[in-house]
Amino acid sequence: MPDLLGTILWPLKWVVELVLVAWHAVFTFIGLPAAAGITWVLAIIGLVVVVRAALIPLFVKQIKSQRKMMEIAPELRKVQEKYKGKKDQLSREAMSRETMALYKKNGTSPVSGCLPLLVQMPVFFSLYSTLSSIKANAEAGRGGVGPLTPELTMEFYNAKLFGVASLHDTLVGAWQTQPEGWQVTVTILVVLVVLMIASQFLTQLQIISKNLSPEAKTGQAYQMQRIMLYILPFAFVFSGVFFPLGVVIYWFTSNVWTMVQQFLVIRNLPTPGSEAAKLREERLARRGKAIDSSGKIISMEKYQAEQQRLLDEAEKAKAAAPKRQQPVGKQRAKKQLPPAKPQDTTKPPAQSGPKTANQSGPNSGNQPSAKPAGQPAAKAGGQPASKVKNQSQARSESSRPGDAATGKPATS
Repeated sequence: MPDLLGTILWPLKWVVELVLVAWHAVFTFIGLPAAAGITWVLAIIGLVVVVRAALIPLFVKQIKSQRKMMEIAPELRKVQEKYKGKKDQLSREAMSRETMALYKKNGTSPVSGCLPLLVQMPVFFSLYSTLSSIKANAEAGRGGVGPLTPELTMEFYNAKLFGVASLHDTLVGAWQTQPEGWQVTVTILVVLVVLMIASQFLTQLQIISKNLSPEAKTGQAYQMQRIMLYILPFAFVFSGVFFPLGVVIYWFTSNVWTMVQQFLVIRNLPTPGSEAAKLREERLARRGKAIDSSGKIISMEKYQAEQQRLLDEAEKAKAAAPKRQQPVGKQRAKKQLPPAKPQDTTKPPAQSGPKTANQSGPNSGNQPSAKPAGQPAAKAGGQPASKVKNQSQARSESSRPGDAATGKPATS
């Protein structure tokens, strides 16, 4: 298994040896002793600087990915609520497709937040393999896999920090073998382990206390972060016990880099809505500046003008938007109905005959008469002319003097 791991890590080990030897040459060139422990310790610190500087683009991508994950968190919750309680295979596949589509649409992924750590771990294992093999290579009289020649390997093996602590010694090995000055070696390793725990704790603490929004502090993930804040640092106790001094120095230096880098990010690129974001806005306000909607720093005058423009646009959009009608229940809808008008039950008077041209309507005088030819014209009473004539004749005959008993007309 170690041979297989060494074969897989061979290219990275070659690069690690190259960087380590290059920094060693630089410090030797400026006057430090080639075989001194401080020279090789500074070379290890230089290796940390190179590795972490190469990871800065991935770290920036990690910050952007975390911001986007926070932005799409409400949409992710909607997808989860949509399929809540559905445990069949089709529902799970549909939920997975919608989640991945949401990640792809916003150009983010949960894995992107772990890229710096995932990339750094092979480098760490390569350094561990390189430093762990120093003792075996020096005793066998051979060098490393690349630029670390047998002479440099022997120099590294004989190098001692403060003249007593070998860079290939471990805490357990120094405690068991107890070589000359083993107390100093144990003390250095214990101090480094304590500093590693403190640096890791402070890094996580500043994230939890200052760089989380109020919404993020209400979820279950926040509770897990608080638990890991106190548990994770103590994992370095085991690494400090079994790892060589050179690896512990590398890990402690990397933790210090992470702590400083995180401090700068929280100060200059805080999470929106967090306490760190409010503190940054206050600092900018004291300098007469503010942050616009795109995240750029502008003057206070431009910021106020932008806010007024956004307010005007919001008011126009609100005025143009259709008003939402409030739903009304059945009982309330019945109460809001207007009272019904009483129906007129009286019948109009019956007409004695058909309407004449003058009674047919207001515009009837302008319409031609539809009476057929040869039919006697009707008078004002609405009766035919022949019938009116007969009634008039009967009244005139009854008005003549005559025998009232017989009803015969009187003779002249």
